[in-house]
Amino acid sequence: MTITTHLRSASAADAAPICAIYNTYVETTTITFEEDAVTEQDMAQRIADVGAARLPWLVLEVDAKLVGYAYGTKWRARPAYRYSVESTIYLDREFAGRGLGRMLYSALLDQLRERGLHLVIGGIALPNESSVALHERMGFRKAAHFSEVGMKFGRWIDVGYWELQLGATARQSPTSVAAAAPG
Repeated sequence: MTITTHLRSASAADAAPICAIYNTYVETTTITFEEDAVTEQDMAQRIADVGAARLPWLVLEVDAKLVGYAYGTKWRARPAYRYSVESTIYLDREFAGRGLGRMLYSALLDQLRERGLHLVIGGIALPNESSVALHERMGFRKAAHFSEVGMKFGRWIDVGYWELQLGATARQSPTSVAAAAPG
């Protein structure tokens, strides 16, 4: 069966299908540390905030249905961190295991490179074999592990951090990428 995929930038109009994907994880897993479902209004604001920071938020459609999303956010607020971002990716579980996560993540990483960013950090609540495998297939390497840093559903959860230096920007001096970095 042939499927049609389409990657594009997210908009506020995508808040409802993004909530449908994300809230399943919120309500049934420890993958996210949020404990309450996110409203469409709150999700629309999150999309706007990422755009205001001049960072990408992408959605993946399969046969015109939104099935996944990925975005970058500032790693930390202080100015010296401006070349580092944290990545987030979620896929409708029904579409997992088909290479769509890799397609979506590749597009996000390309856009982060185009913006002159240096380092991408992916935080993963553990255990999460599929997310670890995706990050490592994308070239990330484990950089940190925090034990029992969060509690959800009555149990302590560890979090690991994976990092990826982005291509040419990894070898450039900060002054050569300063104009492209988000403000």
